[in-house]
Amino acid sequence: MKTLHIDIETYSPEPIADTGVYRYAGSEDFRILLVAYAIEDEPTQIVDLAQGEELPWWFIQALSDPYYRKAAHNATFERVCFTMHLRRLGKLHGEAWLDPLQWHCTMVQCSRCGLPLSLAQAGAALGLEQQKMTEGKDLIKLFCVPKPATTTGLFGAESPRNLPEDFPDKWETFKAYCVRDVDVERQIDKATSWYPVSDFEQRLYAIDQTINDRGVLLDMTLVRNAVRATTIHEARLNEEAMKLTGLSNPNSVLQLKRWLSETLGVSLDTLNKKDVADIKGATEDSRVRRVLQIRSEMGKTSNKKYEAMLACVGKDDRVRGLLQFYGSRTGRWAGRLVQVQNLPQNHIKDLGFARQRLLENDIEMIEWGYGNVPDTLSQLIRTAFVAPEGKTFAVCDFSAIEARVLAWLAGEGWVLEAFRHGKDIYCETASQMFHVPVEKHGRNAELRQKGKISVLALGYGGGVSALDAMGGKRQGMTEQEEADTVRKWRSANPRIVAFWTAVENAAKECCITKATTHVGALEFRMHGKTMTIQLPSGRLISYPDMQPSTNRFGSESLKYHGLNQTTNKWCWIETYGGKLTENIIQATARDCLAEAMATVSACYDIVFHVHDELICEVPADKADEALAWIQKVFAYNVDWNAGLPLNGSGYVTPYYLKD
Repeated sequence: MKTLHIDIETYSPEPIADTGVYRYAGSEDFRILLVAYAIEDEPTQIVDLAQGEELPWWFIQALSDPYYRKAAHNATFERVCFTMHLRRLGKLHGEAWLDPLQWHCTMVQCSRCGLPLSLAQAGAALGLEQQKMTEGKDLIKLFCVPKPATTTGLFGAESPRNLPEDFPDKWETFKAYCVRDVDVERQIDKATSWYPVSDFEQRLYAIDQTINDRGVLLDMTLVRNAVRATTIHEARLNEEAMKLTGLSNPNSVLQLKRWLSETLGVSLDTLNKKDVADIKGATEDSRVRRVLQIRSEMGKTSNKKYEAMLACVGKDDRVRGLLQFYGSRTGRWAGRLVQVQNLPQNHIKDLGFARQRLLENDIEMIEWGYGNVPDTLSQLIRTAFVAPEGKTFAVCDFSAIEARVLAWLAGEGWVLEAFRHGKDIYCETASQMFHVPVEKHGRNAELRQKGKISVLALGYGGGVSALDAMGGKRQGMTEQEEADTVRKWRSANPRIVAFWTAVENAAKECCITKATTHVGALEFRMHGKTMTIQLPSGRLISYPDMQPSTNRFGSESLKYHGLNQTTNKWCWIETYGGKLTENIIQATARDCLAEAMATVSACYDIVFHVHDELICEVPADKADEALAWIQKVFAYNVDWNAGLPLNGSGYVTPYYLKD
């Protein structure tokens, strides 16, 4: 097998950041402008398709030939773009896609190695000899997106895009930029080759790509009505706010802060969600309370997801590319475009009735029946994902997967026994904490909530602040009660507490002595300057430059190089036993989902997944049978997770919802 390194530059009128690559490349005006490629270590070649050059015949064949391992950074882009290109050439027929099993993504490999995902940042973090050219952003803006329209909104007889002959010198620089990208990608491929990619992980990548290629159907009537309803309702709210405040733009933070300061006689520095809630709770002024209520309704950002659906849906009403494989260090998926990983929950009891009202564009009935239109629309977002005619959704997820995995790896016996016997873990936890029997709807039922919040908040070394973030104070707990709850939970789970310390000590010993250390089934090893933790599945989590450190409180800790999610900077990141434990547990839970995906995908069409939940299209007339089988798959153990008490629960529904 030979590696064919590829990078392309393209044109499309579709804004890829909003539409995603599938709609971008599906545009009738989509064009591949440049193709740079290199076989193994041979010099990089450039093909100028924009100026009439043609790809070699062997290259066209190589795109479908398993003898060639196609490598690219964010390989999804190249694979989808070449799929559309070959369909137009008649080299791919119908709805066929280039086989993702033959592709290697250096961006995914960077994530596996704990590196930044962007080509430029990854190259800088690795200290490569050749770096990505900085001119690229301006050149892409010049050649790859439409020219700005004239004041009349027309291009006249001119081309809607800049052509090579318009800027010949810059075009030559653009070609050099494309070549350089291949050279940088090739260096990254070599620099990250120390990380082994198993056959299973490569197959999982292909399954992920197939899910994204398939996409999921949207009910576009519901989506369009929701966007229309939002626009109308926001206009009404804005008009009401203008009358109440006398402001020309009550949606302006500056104007509204000034009005609130003058009305309330206090100075306001910010106007975030917490500030709004505090002011509403403190003031008796009904006008102020209504204005802030309007602001809250208009700030329902979750309803932007309807607009995102409109932007990225395909011609067949399916939206593709919703998931990013290996979107984090743990290997978990990240959401893209509509961001299915953070969809609002639905709590409306008569959800179907509200949904039907929206389908019939009966906004008045929604407003009359539910009051808060934006909140109702928000709760209906999930239901925009629908099964096609003759199919329905079978939805299944793992029950309390992180709590199960944590107890399994730490050896917390009573927790494992509770799960194995199908007991309510929140009741059992409360019973262990308070030493009394706790029943969900019986004796000491009021303690179950404390057991629940403890299970959800305290498994990774968190204390009072973690309990509070999970809603401790909102549930009426005092700070002393929270501290007492933390103490009782840790006392009831001594092996889990010991596990945090063991993990931290093993990591410290490994990066100080460079020796391989173990905690149960986990193995800590140094690969050059990168510390890895081998999971029970055999997969690795990577921490570049891991070393001992001192935290901001003066205590011993650990630090490694990573990407700061707030600043998007490559910098030192502090960690400790509890945080490493969280990574280990979430990564292992991901591997459990991966095993289920691999089995389920062989029989049914997975259309997307959310955290630990799969959404599958199954025949409507055999839905119950399909769901029962999928639930068995979720409860099935493979060799590496033997003894882990897994359980899957699910439901059948014609449209997606949170059951």
